[in-house]
Amino acid sequence: MPHDIATDRRLVYRSLRVLLVAFSALTLLAVASLFGLSGRTDRYFAWTIAPPLTAAFMGAGYGAGTTLVVLSLRTRYWAVARVPIATIFVFTVLTLLATLLHLDRFHFTAGGGIARFAAWFWMAVYVVIPASMLAVIIQQEREPGEDPPKRLPLPVPLRPILAAQGAVLLVAGVALYVFPKQANHWWPWRLTPLTARAVASWLLAFALAAGLSLWERDLGRLELAAIAYTVFGILELIALARYTGQVHWDRPAAWVYTGMLVLITATGAYGWRIAQGGRAP
Repeated sequence: MPHDIATDRRLVYRSLRVLLVAFSALTLLAVASLFGLSGRTDRYFAWTIAPPLTAAFMGAGYGAGTTLVVLSLRTRYWAVARVPIATIFVFTVLTLLATLLHLDRFHFTAGGGIARFAAWFWMAVYVVIPASMLAVIIQQEREPGEDPPKRLPLPVPLRPILAAQGAVLLVAGVALYVFPKQANHWWPWRLTPLTARAVASWLLAFALAAGLSLWERDLGRLELAAIAYTVFGILELIALARYTGQVHWDRPAAWVYTGMLVLITATGAYGWRIAQGGRAP
């Protein structure tokens, strides 16, 4: 049984680790294709993304996702992995739905060999991973045993900040996902319906992470999420600096977006630093 007999604590299933390793293959390829080769998605990615800033945004998200996956593989206890796994699961479900809604945009038959392989690999991963992950999550939650005790309460000043960030991410994510054609009227740069939903998938996943962090209220269990949150903010700021000319700086949303990235980075780094002193076992 996947629990520590000595302490009766629930451990992470080996099958879940296998899924995370498989998913990490996609995230690493996506980081290279989107963040490293932002202007060449017509040749090296599952669909053509323009402008390059959108590709870089998604690549930064996958950079944070890779961090989350790798760190989750290192932890033994389900209580520590719960928030990262839930975040990854929601992202994969939303991305699968966006894919199914815009199949005509993918390089299944067009583009070069690398692009076609990327399209089919993308589809295979986003069909298999969410379904398999859901089954394992249900098993993990039903597994008898206890979670490690909460050892490092979430600082009170951090709670309203996380709540505000989560609310902004949630509202923006829902708006982009439900009304993708209207995104160009208010988003800081140009988006297509598919890329609007792809961006929204990341926003909604991190909104969930913020909400679950408030629910857990234990930085000892949230260190992995705090690290990924920090990485997400830093990489998105780098993407913004690389393609600053593609941003509509005359829109208030551009400055709100930039401020949010700075705040996300600071919040994640602060939580990460505090968690170092009370890391969960």
